[in-house]
Amino acid sequence: MNRLRTALAATAAALGIAALTAAPSQAAPQPAFLAPGQMPAAATPWAATPVAAGLPEPGVLCAGNFPAQNTRNRSFYTELDTNGVQVTTVARSEADAAALVSSLRTALAGCAARLQQEYPGLVASSAYHGKLGVEEGAWVYSLDTADPEIGNTDVHLFAVGRDGRTVTYVRWGQMGDLKDAPLAAFRTTAATAVNKLY
Repeated sequence: MNRLRTALAATAAALGIAALTAAPSQAAPQPAFLAPGQMPAAATPWAATPVAAGLPEPGVLCAGNFPAQNTRNRSFYTELDTNGVQVTTVARSEADAAALVSSLRTALAGCAARLQQEYPGLVASSAYHGKLGVEEGAWVYSLDTADPEIGNTDVHLFAVGRDGRTVTYVRWGQMGDLKDAPLAAFRTTAATAVNKLY
């Protein structure tokens, strides 16, 4: 009986040591988010919500089926009509992250056509504005919409980028047309978003 207890104690001790050895020394760092001041300059200062788990409440415009698992988001806003959001997710592997980026790029490029099908009468156009040389890359798109019935025009700028297994999506939007959008400043915002993930 004593030998059995000794054997069980030794086994338990060995398992405990193995578990300690297998456990990571510390949790992996969470991807960092943009600060309000890193959005393109606006007529009034930017503010932001705290970073929250999951997808933003209104959804992720033009992004198709953005995964909710391992995803966090932060919304940005000004006192006027300018707003934005950053959504970041950590994929299981770099291959999964690359596939997600490809899916998001396809969704952003085809967003105007999908919106026009969903909302007859809406006038919309999507455009691609090139790749940024940051980490594994970031790609910039825009969406211009006009509703003739209401008389509203809106413009959105988007970026999707990747650093290893982590993918981030950034959107900026306001009333107006593409000619009014700060495309050059948004490119800087997009590059900053990917660079500061880790």
